[in-house]
Amino acid sequence: MATAPRGKAASADEAGAEQPANVRVLKKYPNRRLYDTQTSSYITLADVKKMVLAGQAFEVRDAKTAEDLTRSILLQIILEEETGGVPMFSITSLEQIIRFYGHSMQGVMGDYLEKNVQTFGALQTKFTEQSKGLAFSPELWTQFLGGQAPGIPGLMGGYVEQSKNLFTQMQEQMLQAGALFPGMPGIPGFPPKK
Repeated sequence: MATAPRGKAASADEAGAEQPANVRVLKKYPNRRLYDTQTSSYITLADVKKMVLAGQAFEVRDAKTAEDLTRSILLQIILEEETGGVPMFSITSLEQIIRFYGHSMQGVMGDYLEKNVQTFGALQTKFTEQSKGLAFSPELWTQFLGGQAPGIPGLMGGYVEQSKNLFTQMQEQMLQAGALFPGMPGIPGFPPKK
């Protein structure tokens, strides 16, 4: 599933899979093309990215099996963004994330990252609402990101505090898991050093 919250009502699509109401259905064909059932036209990953940016709820389904492919399409968009332009993740960050896969703390780390991204998104929304009507030049954004704009230390301080709280919760969960399972590899000090 992608972006916006889904409605509770469901309707059956042509393949017989249940679809939540108000969710745009994209079908992926074996030739790797994406078909938008709402507009009855083929679309590109760039079009899907625009849907994400607009907050449009959608699902990507395999045209033959109706398997949900939404995550893989979103990961393709992230891969394109990471390989072109300015990447968001450093090599070290990517290596660290990979180390969590298959580890007992994978779910905890996933929850931590998700909550942190949600918190940062809420901060961004709050800032956008407070700055409506102001024209932000690249210089102003640079000042903002550097924490030099008026009022920014308070907003960023709130985010940093929430982020610290989430991290502390994650550490407590890891320590509890270590107490419950004393022989569990990687606790404390996950991931183990090479």
